[in-house]
Amino acid sequence: MAFIKRKERSKERFSLLLLDLEEYYFEQHTVHHVTTISDKKRKIRGSLKICSKSIIFEPEEHVEPILKIPLRDCKKIEVIEEKDQNPFNESKPAGLSILCKQVYLIKECNVVAPYRVERGDRTFLFYLEILSKTEDIVQTLLQLHRASCLDKLGDQTAMIAANLQSRLARTSFDKNCFQNVAEIPHMECEAEMVTPLVTNPGHVCITDQSLYFQPLNGYPEQVVRIELHRVKRIYKRRHGLRPLGLEVFCTENDFCSDIYLKFYQTSDRNDLYYYIATFLENHMAEHTAESYMLQWQRGHLSNYQYLMHLNNLADRSGNDLSQYPVFPWIIADYSSTELDMMNPTTFRDLSKPVGALNKERLERLLSRYRDMPEPRFMYGSHYSSPGYVLFYLVRVAPEHMLCLQNGRYDNADRMFNSIGETWKNCLEGATDFKELIPDFFGNDPSFLLNRQNLDLGKRQDGSSVQDVDLPPWAADASDFLQKSQKALESQYVSEHLHEWIDLVFGFKQRGSEAVAAQNGMRHPDHLSIEDPDQKIAMLTQILEFGQTPTQLFTTPHPQRITPRFQSISRTPSVNTPLNELSPVSTSEDSFEDLTEEMRIVTENFPAVTGIAVTRSASSVFTTSQDSTLKMFSRESNGLQRSMSFSNMALSSCLMLPEDKAVVCSSWDNNVYFYSIPFGRRQDTLMGHDDAISKMCWRDNQLYTASWDSTVKVWQCDSADIANNKRCQFQLLAEFEHEAGVNTISLNPAGTLLVSGTKDGTASIWDTSSLAQLHQVHCHSGKIHDVAFSPDSRHILSVGEDSCLKVIDVQTGMMISSVQADEEQRCFCWDGNTVLSGGQSGHLQVLDLMSNKVITRIPGHSGAVTAMWMNEQCSTVITGGEDKQVIFWKLDC
Repeated sequence: MAFIKRKERSKERFSLLLLDLEEYYFEQHTVHHVTTISDKKRKIRGSLKICSKSIIFEPEEHVEPILKIPLRDCKKIEVIEEKDQNPFNESKPAGLSILCKQVYLIKECNVVAPYRVERGDRTFLFYLEILSKTEDIVQTLLQLHRASCLDKLGDQTAMIAANLQSRLARTSFDKNCFQNVAEIPHMECEAEMVTPLVTNPGHVCITDQSLYFQPLNGYPEQVVRIELHRVKRIYKRRHGLRPLGLEVFCTENDFCSDIYLKFYQTSDRNDLYYYIATFLENHMAEHTAESYMLQWQRGHLSNYQYLMHLNNLADRSGNDLSQYPVFPWIIADYSSTELDMMNPTTFRDLSKPVGALNKERLERLLSRYRDMPEPRFMYGSHYSSPGYVLFYLVRVAPEHMLCLQNGRYDNADRMFNSIGETWKNCLEGATDFKELIPDFFGNDPSFLLNRQNLDLGKRQDGSSVQDVDLPPWAADASDFLQKSQKALESQYVSEHLHEWIDLVFGFKQRGSEAVAAQNGMRHPDHLSIEDPDQKIAMLTQILEFGQTPTQLFTTPHPQRITPRFQSISRTPSVNTPLNELSPVSTSEDSFEDLTEEMRIVTENFPAVTGIAVTRSASSVFTTSQDSTLKMFSRESNGLQRSMSFSNMALSSCLMLPEDKAVVCSSWDNNVYFYSIPFGRRQDTLMGHDDAISKMCWRDNQLYTASWDSTVKVWQCDSADIANNKRCQFQLLAEFEHEAGVNTISLNPAGTLLVSGTKDGTASIWDTSSLAQLHQVHCHSGKIHDVAFSPDSRHILSVGEDSCLKVIDVQTGMMISSVQADEEQRCFCWDGNTVLSGGQSGHLQVLDLMSNKVITRIPGHSGAVTAMWMNEQCSTVITGGEDKQVIFWKLDC
């Protein structure tokens, strides 16, 4: 709705919206319109506008209607010659006579209303104040009249375009319009300024200080000036499916640009873009869909902001109604008196396009789709088009609706009368698949109210169209917007918005994925059409019916990171078995309520290096630097077994499937397999040339990291180990590093491995191809711990330099760095919130969205050296240098 809020010219009733679609306004002349009523002549002074498809007369008196005469309806255009008494003198042009078969009367009594059409032959007489221009104007009108009467649309367009280019070639930018005489011009070219439904041709000039646009017709002002130092962002735009547009923003408002230009040559557009880009220190070209996605995932952008950024990057603009920003229907409940945002049924299914939300309608569409010849499509109309945009905005943009619909409003019963009825029709209508626009989530409720007292017609029940009927849960229009905003930013929408992005901007927009998602739209491609008439018809179709956004993502969009740690409450119990701990549910508590459940202290108990828990949660195993593996029983709350494998420290441990064996790594270069049922060492893998620091297990493959600068992958059959059989270890792969490897971690799918070395380097590896994807030097000292986020999009590392670093997996870029107040040794995280153990023994809760420490929890009296958390995020076990293992309760 931003285009409506621009400064209006209060003295003029004329606007480019009075023109037909794809029509140009060329020039204007001051004239007197002479009318004869009851043998009395009357002169009405006004402005005669010469346009490419019509003649428009704007009277100075506001009570008089504006006259619009379509050139195609003209029967005769001629000069009226002044009669001279002297037969030897040449006759002089006195006026202009136009005989036409119909005329449009617009803004009668200065009221915005549907145009009134008077049909029947009628002659209009206009006398120019500068008589010498009369013959030239008549010749121009005759030429344009010939173009409008051509049979083929392509021929009409070509003839009008030739006339326009001739006018542009005969003129140039007036450098007297420079704000500063010292300005140095860089380039000049022709372009059109784009506003909703209309374009205005003229000359563009860019200097070392300003960007200028000078309209050919001097309307709405002689020159538009943009100071380059005020420019914040620039976007290349696709206009009419061609790379010709450029939009310039001088504010951070994504909805309201300062100028949108459409060039005739892509090279001109690119030259201007790069000139402005080099002028800017931080221009918009640096922001990609990927970078915005990362910010959104981490909570730095709201859902509204992210959708606006995606719309901008996908060529959607408030200046182009065929590519107006598109937003999803969010709420599905328009009948309740209260809006329950904790109930999933309150919301629309964002994984499906509007056309697939109703199963019965979908079956009908699929049946038609199967019988359709190629190229097939499920939906003949788009989810966004100029008609749909103005359907919502007619109360604030009536002149735009009249322009689009040739001077008429829609039938009163088909207008935007009720939000609930509109939603129902989108679910049940045979051809109605429209989504929403950003205005539904803004702060201005004007589009829901008939504040201009427009006469929009009467419905079948006799009622007139007034304000939009709101759902029962909305107290008024402002309340409706506020609750819509809240719904858009709700937990449910945040968890599912990526599914809708896949449909509109992502990999389900086109191809086989779109077909599988019942998202088959018509994708016009006028560039492949050779016939001029068909090409014009296609461009007209785009203008009237809209087009899909530019595709931004070709792979599934990741889900937003929603904190799983934020919803944990205190429990007084200290006897609940681990396997009965409840999963996390949403509340307003956080890790500040982390409660110590049990503490085990053993004399001569050195630093804990690893923690493993059986699947039944009945036993907990720890490794430590005294070379022993210890087993604690939850039943007795005490030490049950203690096994020694070597005279050197054990560095880590993990539990194999079926809970039959524990694997321990050692500083003596070996890996030891301990059988739980038999209570003894079952096997030994001598795998490295230096201490083994960390291990991972996935699908019968053991990954071992070592200070010998390698990570090795071994084939091991867990079934053999569970059955107490000797295992045949086969070396499958070896990842080489430039320094000793201190820690490793696999992503949840087991397709990626990250390793952290003693020199502070993190390396990302593809476990299938064995290729190194990225190598990032992220810490100034050794890396203590690394882990993937649950969605595998990011990696978190903690190091000797007291920093926490976040790396983007796809690009290998370090996207966040947090300086902690002390060295962090180990951590658990959900992709957003981090629970880490520090050198002082305290636990720290860090919110990566704000890069702030939420709370610190006293724990160990020495450094926290190991940490384990169950999948439900309901229990944490920590071990430290203070000879203690602490069990923490996170029951909700």
